Amino acid sequence: MYGLPQTTEVRKQLPKKAIYAKFELKPSQRESFDADIARIDIVAVVSPSTVPAVAQGENIKEFYVLAVQLKRKEYDAKNIALLSRLIPQKMVIALHFEEQVQFAISHTKLITSDWKHLTPNSSFLILQGLTLDSVWDNIVISIGDIHVEQSKSVAEQISADDQRAKLLAQIATLERKMANEKQPRRKREYFEQIKKIKSQI
Repeated sequence: MYGLPQTTEVRKQLPKKAIYAKFELKPSQRESFDADIARIDIVAVVSPSTVPAVAQGENIKEFYVLAVQLKRKEYDAKNIALLSRLIPQKMVIALHFEEQVQFAISHTKLITSDWKHLTPNSSFLILQGLTLDSVWDNIVISIGDIHVEQSKSVAEQISADDQRAKLLAQIATLERKMANEKQPRRKREYFEQIKKIKSQI
């Protein structure tokens, strides 16, 4: 499934009632969760016992793959973040809607892939690496389409990308203000602020 070895495959349904009980969700939270999610199954376990070619990592001993059947494509990300905290293990979440799938993974934050067309031979989760730590990092990179700079860890790169996105958003806001500003002195101030932020990127 998803390109993983057959040896990793399991099928265990996770009842939504168990999730409600574990997190003591309020009625409004239950309604939101139920409006998004139809069914949850553990469909794979990746560990040295299911993939003997991959050694246990320093940080990661195994990870799960969850298949989540969605009731709607425009789901609330809070519900998926909640799922990622359900099991005290690393998880890859495959979100299914009709013939499409989107992957979500929690690594410093919730990261999602683009929607992809699902076929029986689709290979989305490729196990690359000699240890589960490196396999996990490579799956995070693949799902998030992250380009890791030399000397940076995956977590450091995610943080750097987030910071860059914030700075770009600030620049866009200041550029709009500058374009609408009538006073030359104020325009100049906006220009200097933009220049200063650009020097940080």
